Amino acid sequence: MGKISQFTQADYEVIARDYADLKEAARKRCSSLEELDMVQKAFEFANEAHKGVRRRSGEPYILHPIAVAKIVVSNIGLGYKSIIAALLHDVVEDTDYTVDDIKNLFGEKVATLVDGLTKIKTVLDNEDKAELKSMQAENFKRILLTLNDDVRVVLIKLADRLHNCRTIEFMPEHKRDKILSETMFVFIPLAHRLGLYSVKSEMEDIWLRYKEPEAFNQITEQINRNVIDRDKEINEFIEPIDKALKAAGFKFEIRKRVKTPYSIWKKMKTKGVTFEQIFDLYAVRIIFDGQLNANETERDQCYHIFSIITSIYNYKHDRMRDWVNSPKNNGYEALHCTLMSHNGYWVEVQIRSRRMNEIAEKGIAAHWAYKKDGFMADKANEMDKWISKVKDILVNPDVNALELLDIIHEDLVKSEILVFTPKGEQKSIEKGATALDFAYAIHSHIGNKAIAAKVNLRLVPLSYVLKTGDQVEIITAEKETPKREWLQFVKSSRARKAILDQIKSERHTYIRIGKKMLEKRLEEIGKTLNDKVINSLMEEFEIFDSKPQDMYFKIGCGAVSLDGLEDMLKKYHGINRESYFVISNSDVNHKYILATCCTPILGESVVGFKSSDGTITVHTRTCTNANNLAAKFGDKIVTVKWDLDSNKTSSYLARISLKGTDRVGMINDITRLTSKDLNVNIRRFNLGAEDGIFDGFIDLYVHDIDDLENLIMKLKNIKGIESVARTEL
Repeated sequence: MGKISQFTQADYEVIARDYADLKEAARKRCSSLEELDMVQKAFEFANEAHKGVRRRSGEPYILHPIAVAKIVVSNIGLGYKSIIAALLHDVVEDTDYTVDDIKNLFGEKVATLVDGLTKIKTVLDNEDKAELKSMQAENFKRILLTLNDDVRVVLIKLADRLHNCRTIEFMPEHKRDKILSETMFVFIPLAHRLGLYSVKSEMEDIWLRYKEPEAFNQITEQINRNVIDRDKEINEFIEPIDKALKAAGFKFEIRKRVKTPYSIWKKMKTKGVTFEQIFDLYAVRIIFDGQLNANETERDQCYHIFSIITSIYNYKHDRMRDWVNSPKNNGYEALHCTLMSHNGYWVEVQIRSRRMNEIAEKGIAAHWAYKKDGFMADKANEMDKWISKVKDILVNPDVNALELLDIIHEDLVKSEILVFTPKGEQKSIEKGATALDFAYAIHSHIGNKAIAAKVNLRLVPLSYVLKTGDQVEIITAEKETPKREWLQFVKSSRARKAILDQIKSERHTYIRIGKKMLEKRLEEIGKTLNDKVINSLMEEFEIFDSKPQDMYFKIGCGAVSLDGLEDMLKKYHGINRESYFVISNSDVNHKYILATCCTPILGESVVGFKSSDGTITVHTRTCTNANNLAAKFGDKIVTVKWDLDSNKTSSYLARISLKGTDRVGMINDITRLTSKDLNVNIRRFNLGAEDGIFDGFIDLYVHDIDDLENLIMKLKNIKGIESVARTEL
């Protein structure tokens, strides 16, 4: 909550204007004047409760709950009780009013929603304190526990988080890092899983704007230039489609959209392509009124429209996506195809019914609204299955908050493939899963007794990684039991948990093995087992509120690794996390290390994490591991800056991946530019060519991020090179 001050006339005018916008949006969702009157009553109550209070930005605090309520109704499509709860969501936490007061004034359901939101806010929005170890993890458990009561609490919290992201510029840097990281780690995947595309996309763009401002600005400028240049051409592309669909009797509208900056940046990073190589920069969305044609189902109409537009334009066969026949696990349905315009560029076309579009835009709220009205009543939606699965995990007493956070996050972000049983039954399993994961997906008993598998009638080990379309048969033996080695290759949390549960029956044996392993490793580095070592390692391994035996067990069964033990136990003085930590070569105590997962380079935007021994581990701001750490341990975030003077003689290792068409002298040109013209020291060179295409990578040492970007730019100018990108080592 912000400071108390007198409001000006201008403040009251802004409040009135913003509430008028909300009321207009709410009018469309309220089914009676009584409901609209309750919204008015909630606004007046919240406005009085927050009177004179300002946010960090200086604006009246009441503008925040108004904005959250607008997101709730406009972006998510919830009804009047959720609008009221959004308006009141900070009242109990920040004023003297109680949940009972809310119940007496607005009813039990609204009070329950506000109570759920208050419980979430109590921990999540608390200022970080060192003693609040992994409070974020505990809180995410609270967020997901509300799924047991009312999913609307989660949806309103997502709206609250989106508005906090919109106003994040007013936060101090360490607080901003915490909010952005936990947003990327949990809230963005959660919005995606619940089908809230607009909420997810806006959060992603805000994340990119603050984590990689130069990339965000550059991509945004390129989009704007491209849109101006191509707008007329897109209209020309749409014109014959519009005529043909009208002639066929469809009632429809056509919308234009451009790919978001974050999605472009992500594709450029993961695929190693340039902005110009993004195929689906433009999309045209055809939204038809599916109920108008009684002779065709919505699915039939999608294919009918597809046949019409592909008779006008050629389409790219490998870019066809049919989510009408097989909807995504968040309920998304549409038919996607990529067409070649008459001007010679690719345009993605998305075909949706009005119902499909509502679900695509507003996710779970629209899904349940249609289900309530009788649509899809006979169809068990994947979203319902997921929520049921989450509830099962939440009530498991053996899963602590951090383990739960990892399980849920893994489930939120995973991609799925389709495989088949020996009888031809189709099964969804996460991408990268092994034959053993499949065994446990069928039943834990089959997983526990598995000894091998047959994939497409060929005998393979349990560690075999499955591909889409594989037919899988599991071979079992009654005397077989789970092996600790299995933990090294299983992918799914379900399989890992089942294996650990079985191993726990031999807990005492593994505790003894783990303790001996630790004592031996400590002896090798000249240390002994004592309370200080135990406490440091338990924090390092994220084993909180437990006994040392829990750590010995995890070491013994292979659930945690002792690799890098000496680094874990280095002793240094702590730092004040409100101040900057300076990365300097003159730091004789070596209080920091550069993370090997993302290999930061001088001048790059970075963030630090303080470990129990005082060491600062420095990551790039966009590093996945850094976001995961910040989401779990916001209290360990450290603001770090480079000392450019002391580091200017240092060299930093980076990997550049290249791809292009092969020609005589290509490798010669690359090495000459890298080694001779730019005087860059190459550590490893791995390039190969096959069928006229070459690809590979170069590991090299650069002085700073500017050197690296200059090298990438010059390599792109070599004839035949199609893509150059920095990738992980």
